[in-house]
Amino acid sequence: QAGLLPLPTDRRTGLSLLRVSWIQGEGEDPCVEAVGEPGGPQNPDSRTRLDQSDEDFKPRIVPYYRDPNKPYKKVLRTRYIQTELGSRERLLVAVLTSRATLSTLAVAVNRTVAHHFPRLLYFTGQRGARTPAGMQVVSHGDERPAWLMSETLRYLHTHFGADYDWFFIMQDDTYVQAPRLAALAGHLSINQDLYLGRAEEFIGTGEQARYCHGGFGYLLSRSLLLRLRPHLDGCRGDILSARPDEWLGRCLIDSLGIGCVSQHQGQQYRSFELAKNRDPEKEGSSAFLSAFAVHPVSEGTLMYRLHKRFSALELERAYSEIEQLQAQIRNLTVLTPEGEAGLSWPVGLPAPFTPHSRFEVLGWDYFTEQHTFSCADGAPKCPLQGASRADVGDAVETAMEQLNRRYQPRLRFQKQRLLNGYRRFDPARGMEYTLDLLLEAVTQRGHRRALARRVSLLRPLSRVEILPMPYVTEATRVQLVLPLLVAEAAAAPAFLEAFAASVLEPREHALLTLLLVYGPREGGRGAPDPFLGVKAAAAELERRYPGTRLAWLAVRAEAPSQVRLMDVVSKKHPVDTLFFLTTVWTRPGPEVLNRCRMNAISGWQAFFPVHFQEFNPALAPQRSPPGPPGAGPDPPSPPGADPSRGASVGGRFDRQASAEGCFYNADYLAARARLAGELAGQEEEEALEGLEVMDVFLRFSGLHLFRAVEPGLVQKFSLRDCSPRLSEELYHRCRLSNLEGLGGRAQLAMALFEQEQANST
Repeated sequence: QAGLLPLPTDRRTGLSLLRVSWIQGEGEDPCVEAVGEPGGPQNPDSRTRLDQSDEDFKPRIVPYYRDPNKPYKKVLRTRYIQTELGSRERLLVAVLTSRATLSTLAVAVNRTVAHHFPRLLYFTGQRGARTPAGMQVVSHGDERPAWLMSETLRYLHTHFGADYDWFFIMQDDTYVQAPRLAALAGHLSINQDLYLGRAEEFIGTGEQARYCHGGFGYLLSRSLLLRLRPHLDGCRGDILSARPDEWLGRCLIDSLGIGCVSQHQGQQYRSFELAKNRDPEKEGSSAFLSAFAVHPVSEGTLMYRLHKRFSALELERAYSEIEQLQAQIRNLTVLTPEGEAGLSWPVGLPAPFTPHSRFEVLGWDYFTEQHTFSCADGAPKCPLQGASRADVGDAVETAMEQLNRRYQPRLRFQKQRLLNGYRRFDPARGMEYTLDLLLEAVTQRGHRRALARRVSLLRPLSRVEILPMPYVTEATRVQLVLPLLVAEAAAAPAFLEAFAASVLEPREHALLTLLLVYGPREGGRGAPDPFLGVKAAAAELERRYPGTRLAWLAVRAEAPSQVRLMDVVSKKHPVDTLFFLTTVWTRPGPEVLNRCRMNAISGWQAFFPVHFQEFNPALAPQRSPPGPPGAGPDPPSPPGADPSRGASVGGRFDRQASAEGCFYNADYLAARARLAGELAGQEEEEALEGLEVMDVFLRFSGLHLFRAVEPGLVQKFSLRDCSPRLSEELYHRCRLSNLEGLGGRAQLAMALFEQEQANST
């Protein structure tokens, strides 16, 4: 048998220690032996009841059987698996506010606790003309207290009664310590009727039953809310009270016989009544430090000061727990086979990543106070600015603070300058820093001396959190857009055959629009049509797949740019269209289209995948297996090795290219409108010539720009046409893409070696 006692854990370190006591043998209960009753009588029915309870929880397999005489009926699945399993969220918070305090106290409540709860609702009798942003406000149309409470409970039962286990009701002049409240709800059993809060006596009566004071908030269990719902109308007509909390307490006592309790299952609801003009920074009583709720809060600034005070207390408590856990780890390390040599720094965090080959070695980025020597565009040196500069400044400031804290009062350090700086991101630990600092050390007697010291710091990875994202579905129709230049017309039939095999044949919910780009002297009167073969291939697919329509648009441009071409297509489609901008060398399949649907979110995110570019077959012969039969005359061959490890001999993920993209038409139109508003005249014309669609989203849109490798997009080798009209950055990226796409280093070296051997002979 083993008894497990979980120790306190800390969110920042991610530690989870268990103290285990092992007991050998199958004798009597050691606790019974300790009190002198080793052979005491036992209840013979206890084991029988235990065995019977075990029988109730044994799984029972129900075999699937479908009556062949009845017609098959498709089962409709729920949108979320949580709904199908009957799972519920833990806690919903309802805030009772008013029209006068909605924009002040209610906003302060929202800013201090909203990010801790799954859902936060605000209920008011009447609200003003403008609702504060980011708040879900429900107006009942009546300011009477009993009516407001009754309608709030009715609303919670109707809309969320099946989705949440606990309902916490509070006023907007209450500060709630959100992490403690969430932990309290997590420790309580959900199968009991519970009315938990600060118990108060009814005014003017000598009853033993209590009600929960609304100023300090109270918890209602889901089962209690379900039982209370049929009695709300009767309580509203029979009970007269000027206070909504007293009305609710009287209704629960009269209808269900349940009163307010301050303690349940060993969990006590602690609250603190804040005196008028009391400074939270000077409050240090045990009742204040352990409170779940503080009341009354007269203004929003006081709410923020309380939040600052309790946040500092939680931080100090977390640091104290970290120190205790680190001390326990040091004590236990002596008993491990590695001994103290196996103790990593910092104590309690994972050891540094150990590379298994030279390709997995994590590189260090060198920086000074003014420059960094690892730039995103490949330049050897660039200014240290923005978030990167703030990150370095924070690391240097933290290093000086820790040095002074460690050596004071004997020494006091002052930074002269940063000699060298190194940093790298370790996926197992976080961001590591190594700083060479030139310091001036000052003793207690005033002596000064210059010192150069190296310090190491680590910014650990914090708790992984799930960010709320809008709901997307794989049923959205994708509109593929294929711009075709005259030079690419010969490759278009192969693209159309691959499109038919991967999209039309499995009946994917996707359409294709061909954008035929003619030159100034091409396709005129009497001149042959360079896209005649493309149009014939499109017509053939429409004949082979009835109901399919491949639309094409013809434009004439001397120097076509991606943005101008997208402007033409955007005007032809509704604003809710999901575009997939592709190239003639790309082979989008069902998996790629699904990832396009899931990663492009209207009003939130645009997705630009990074395709896998095959090397020049003349320099790097492909060693990939042949494609499956029926995949078309030009199926995309998979890489020769695992491309995610960066060691493929068949190609590479082309990070410089951004020709493919998934985005909604409404988001593109918003970005173009912002571009037109910020740039005007000749400047706008130059921007349209020199920008790609991804750069438009990057510079003129507030959306998230998601870039990720897409193994399903495999392109045959081709040299991109780098237009001199592109901006300097885009032209440099285009040239770099062509050069890096020739082959790997080993293949290029072998080609040079063979060329030198041929020249020497």
